[in-house]
Amino acid sequence: MSVAVQGRDAAREAYRIETDAGRAYVPECLIEGLRPGARPSHQEAYEWIAAHRARLASAVTDLAQGKTPRAPYDILTLIEEH
Repeated sequence: MSVAVQGRDAAREAYRIETDAGRAYVPECLIEGLRPGARPSHQEAYEWIAAHRARLASAVTDLAQGKTPRAPYDILTLIEEH
């Protein structure tokens, strides 16, 4: 299970990740420890993604297969390839 962070999409307020099953946006609101009205630092986001990589990879796999991931990972969005 590999999960690579590919940076932040400021317009979407989400981090881009790539897994073996595809690419997805991880909304910042999923990342624990947010202060109201604040967004996580890049360090906090990368650490959170690393700590939750198995669940994130599973959610991306579900999305790629047309399934709905378990909450709260059901708010991830696949990045469509053009």
